[in-house]
Amino acid sequence: MQKSAFLLATCLIGLSGCANLMNGESASPPEPETGAPTANTASEEAKIKYADFEPDILYLLMSAEIAAQRGRYDITLMNYVEAAKQSQDRAVIERAMRISQSLNADNAQRQLAELWLETDPDNIQAHRVAAIQSVKRNDLEKALYHMEQIMDLGGDADFDNLAAMATGLPPASQLELLRLYEDLAERHPDNHEIRYSIALLLKVIGDNESALTQLQQLLESEPEFQPALVLKGDLLYQTDQKQQALDHLLYNTRRYPENRQMGMLFGRMLIGEGQLQAAQDEFKRLIDQFPNVPGLRLSHALVALENGETELARKELTGLIEQGHHSNEAHYYLGRIADEEGDIESAIGYYDRVRDSNHYLAALARASALRAQSGEADKALANLRNLRGTNPENAENLWLLEINLLLDLENNDQAMEVANEALAAYPESVRIRYARAMLHDSKGQFDGAEQDLRAILEQEPDNAVALNALGYILTTRSGRYDEAQVLIERALSLDPENPAILDSMGWVLFRQGETAKALNYLQAAYEAFPDPEVAAHLGEALWQNGQQDQARMIWREGLEQDPTDELILETLERLGVEQSQ
Repeated sequence: MQKSAFLLATCLIGLSGCANLMNGESASPPEPETGAPTANTASEEAKIKYADFEPDILYLLMSAEIAAQRGRYDITLMNYVEAAKQSQDRAVIERAMRISQSLNADNAQRQLAELWLETDPDNIQAHRVAAIQSVKRNDLEKALYHMEQIMDLGGDADFDNLAAMATGLPPASQLELLRLYEDLAERHPDNHEIRYSIALLLKVIGDNESALTQLQQLLESEPEFQPALVLKGDLLYQTDQKQQALDHLLYNTRRYPENRQMGMLFGRMLIGEGQLQAAQDEFKRLIDQFPNVPGLRLSHALVALENGETELARKELTGLIEQGHHSNEAHYYLGRIADEEGDIESAIGYYDRVRDSNHYLAALARASALRAQSGEADKALANLRNLRGTNPENAENLWLLEINLLLDLENNDQAMEVANEALAAYPESVRIRYARAMLHDSKGQFDGAEQDLRAILEQEPDNAVALNALGYILTTRSGRYDEAQVLIERALSLDPENPAILDSMGWVLFRQGETAKALNYLQAAYEAFPDPEVAAHLGEALWQNGQQDQARMIWREGLEQDPTDELILETLERLGVEQSQ
């Protein structure tokens, strides 16, 4: 409410008495929120004069101000809208619009935009508000009508912004918007922004090849149109023409070094292709070009960290904290640096400074684990419990952190007690129920595990993780192979490249004697995720298929990762295979 109060108070400056309204004086308009529409020009605002209002309109305006002073912004807005309708005075309409925008009141904005256009049909700002409200109501044809009016009046219609927003629309609306843009392009064939927007929409609907064709035609006539050059690089990468994309962006980032978006895209692509030193160099170039953009400095620090240049990363991250930018991310990664260096006290200190952000829970989990490792497990657990009371919005996550910490401490009995307590508090939580199912399984309580997993599937029938877990448990614990295979096949259809599901599919087939089919799945799982459990399964299938040398090699690779892996060691003992062989 504080922000709204400030904005409304600002909007009401100059309407503090009847005298100003009666004599036609008008205060300068307030600055709107970021992203909110602005007045056409300062000179135009200076010319606005209030009319001699009727008493009932003056009463509405004064009542609105009094309501604002008392925090009743709903009444303020209602009275201003009514005063705007009755007076049709441009200044009142504009002020009412400012108030409605500060309150995010879409219905009021729609009414006021219509009223504004009735009194001033060529007002670009009124058309802009009307366009935004039409998009929110999914009236795309009307939105484009208002945007075309803005263009005809000489304003920036932001056609590309609407096209970019189409990612949040249902597929049918995306196709409708594409058709409307194509109609618009026929009326304005020389408008490159519309043609660029069509390429954006084609990308949104997944037709990248057509988008590239559209861009190529555009760039033939507008070779210097930089947004099209950026999008072309993105589309080349998305269509698996990765080297062409990198070459295209390398060339054009040097032609247009001031294009930050292009440089950032190039840097991210280099990271995606594992060219970390080149990515670091690119972000350094961008920092030199844009020294006051903190996000670039953060990216540079993180790439340097990946490249093992710890001191450079530390310097950049510390600088961000000193400047007050990206402090949560900087504290988190400084914590990771200290963590990897074995400086537990400093790591905990950095992690504890991470506040509400994407890194908050990860930092809290790691700080808790480090405290436990340092002999302060009770303190770590007490901290998580206290946070549940002070951070109710994160309570479910905090329950899970406590359960996982107890599991790390190998205190499974207490973890089960906490899981039961957590489920009593959050009976619909799939994540907590899944954690309890895995606890049941680890304690040999297979009926309890099956019951929890089936409860999850009743709630979420397409939960691939639960389907796979139940199928795997039925395979390994009960021998109900046919039932297990149906569950795993369903999970695989939902997530066909998941190595855990591929491993389960291979294992249930192997248990049913279909070794040749099993090997296809197990080898695919091991290539994607060569962990010891998959190594145990693949090795056993190879052994039974007469491929003993390959089996020994796979088991050896698994034991190199974890020499104490129980599943591989149990497999070797059961099959009578010596580890030294």
